[in-house]
Amino acid sequence: MLYTTQLPNNHSSLQKSIALIDCNNFYASCERIFNPKLIGKPIVVLSNNDGCIITRSTEAKKLGIKMGEPYFKVKKIIEQNNVRVFSSNYSLYGDISQRVMEILANFAEDIEIYSIDEAFLNLNGFENYEIDTYCNHIRNKVKKWIGIPVSIGVGSTKTISKIANNLAKKKPKYKGICILKEWIDIKEALKNTFIEDVWGIGRKTSAFLKQYNINSAHDFIQIDKGWIKKNLGVIGERIYLELCGISCLDLELIPSDKKSCCVSRSFKNPVEKIQDLEESISCYSSRVSEKIREEGLLADAMNIFVLTNCFNRREKQYSNSIKLQLTYPTNNSIKIVKRALEGIRRIYREGYRYKKVGIVLQGLSRADTMQTLLDHDFFISNAVMETIDTINSRYGNSTVKIAAEGVTKKWIMRRQKVSPSYTTRFEDLIKVKCK
Repeated sequence: MLYTTQLPNNHSSLQKSIALIDCNNFYASCERIFNPKLIGKPIVVLSNNDGCIITRSTEAKKLGIKMGEPYFKVKKIIEQNNVRVFSSNYSLYGDISQRVMEILANFAEDIEIYSIDEAFLNLNGFENYEIDTYCNHIRNKVKKWIGIPVSIGVGSTKTISKIANNLAKKKPKYKGICILKEWIDIKEALKNTFIEDVWGIGRKTSAFLKQYNINSAHDFIQIDKGWIKKNLGVIGERIYLELCGISCLDLELIPSDKKSCCVSRSFKNPVEKIQDLEESISCYSSRVSEKIREEGLLADAMNIFVLTNCFNRREKQYSNSIKLQLTYPTNNSIKIVKRALEGIRRIYREGYRYKKVGIVLQGLSRADTMQTLLDHDFFISNAVMETIDTINSRYGNSTVKIAAEGVTKKWIMRRQKVSPSYTTRFEDLIKVKCK
């Protein structure tokens, strides 16, 4: 028998207002911005190598297409219902995301960019009746200026705002905005939220809780807090308090530094030659170096890995990895590529058909804290990298690149249905003709 905790009828922390803004079906919405004919049509976006479904429009969801399902399994449904299919266009999605976040930053002093399509905003100081008007203003401006529809959930904690956002997205009566500030409204929302849909509760935890007839978020807050801490630890206790309206998770205004950074891809077709592996690892090493430069980080080690297709039982299998230390912390593409090539040559074995290769940069540290420890060569190479990044930013990715990356790139991943990069490549700009 589980003892229940008597919750107070009101909480002072309910006066806090945290808004979660979430872009609806973000990748699909990005595709619609420059092709209005897609509005109202079912859309799916595929993962790397056009493998699995990673985004579905509302219309595609109604057809029964599941998230993460392999493309070949639902191809018949897609063809029968004239579903538009797109390969992932991350350069487009990333640019649109940045534009959305820049708009949101104008609506609050404190903003936490949680993911490519989500952000938390601090709306403290607004009266409850003002929040709805303000959120409508946010929705309308993002839709008008960018073309992306968003849903907004507001609560006294980040966990409650997550629940509110989910309701705003799924329940038409909210018209895209759900505000859970009054305890009576929060309680009703918790009753209508499955325990597996609570932020922070995974599949295993929800299965464990259901053994005790804890099926909803409301059931969860009826349980004795001591039992929760004993069985779910500090994280479970934190979720409990958040659902009760007691804020435990502050906005992360300054993103924490990464401990590692990875770039890896599956090949369009299996590769066997060392030259193809060298080109691909050079390309990925250059990209991962660029990524850590953007964040002002340096790496002092790397891990190079290769593997064959483990799902093809007719072919012999092989996988291997190697960790390599760098001479000193760096984000220089040339030095990282050179070291990565050493690694790929050491783990390559003839006679195998490789499906994937990748690089993980490790031991990341802030570049500004390491400057006094680095030699003169570092500052010269840093200037070279800054020049290359400036040129590529102005004229397009890979305008200037390392020769080892190759030209033809027969190994490149499959992207047969990719849309133009409307906002990041001059040649893909929309052309408007006047009659």
